[in-house]
Amino acid sequence: MAFDKITEKVLGIIDSEGFKEEGAYNLRYNGTALCRGDSENIKIRKKEDKQGIDVYISGNTKGEKVHIPVVVSASGMTDEVYNDFYIESGADVHIIAGCGIHNAGCNDTRHDGIHSFHVSPGANVKYEEKHYGEGEGTGARILNPVTKIFMEENSVFTLETTQIEGVDSTKRETEIFMGAGSKLFVTEKLMTHDKQTAVSNVDVILNGDGSSAQIISRSVAKGESVQTFHPRAIGNAGCHAHIQCDSIIMENARVVSIPEIDANHLDAAIIHEAAIGRINNDQLMKLQTLGLTEEEAEGVIVEAFLN
Repeated sequence: MAFDKITEKVLGIIDSEGFKEEGAYNLRYNGTALCRGDSENIKIRKKEDKQGIDVYISGNTKGEKVHIPVVVSASGMTDEVYNDFYIESGADVHIIAGCGIHNAGCNDTRHDGIHSFHVSPGANVKYEEKHYGEGEGTGARILNPVTKIFMEENSVFTLETTQIEGVDSTKRETEIFMGAGSKLFVTEKLMTHDKQTAVSNVDVILNGDGSSAQIISRSVAKGESVQTFHPRAIGNAGCHAHIQCDSIIMENARVVSIPEIDANHLDAAIIHEAAIGRINNDQLMKLQTLGLTEEEAEGVIVEAFLN
């Protein structure tokens, strides 16, 4: 299928692997499924009762990728979609999502993606989600994702979320329930500028003995943007968790970081740390002595920090 230039550009930014109509894939465009395909081990089905898809991943899936990007280019549109993923025991899968909004009009454009993951014992899932906004219009670009993950015993889940640029407002709600022996790795990367706002709430509930979670948030706030992070680890069994929030603040931006730990078991070991600061002047000066302008030097430092 041939895509228009806007869709092609946005897909190139939000899909790190490069979107192709091969294997298992679903491209949502302005509120409808533009194209869809299955693989031998992964089946994607349209929901009957509401907007969205059900993705069935068999235990025979080994190293496969599923591409489910969303592109919204209609100004004034509110797109709400519900996607459920059912991952069988033994599966090893990489799910590549993401949403890009191109708003060329004067009305706000919004996408709310509500995703639920049902992870069976022993399954290994990597979920990658990128958010991006662009367009010459005055209407806002709004993204409000909701993610729920239900991890059964000895499963592994890697969650990587990135907000690249151009998103005027976002509120991310994430809730993860962990069974015995399960392992969770969360990495959140975020950049805001101008008067953008971003809120991220992450609740990790460690219910099983031997479960472990690592939650890392890295962000850069520029202009007059405001960011609020509230990661929370709740230990209800013998478990380990570590929360780390690091932010760079520039110009007149504001960052609020609220890491929270809640231990309800004698053998729950949970650590949190947070750091907010400006770019190091020594680093700036060193890069400038190599011939970079101050703006170029800041760009290099920010990119290295987020990566």
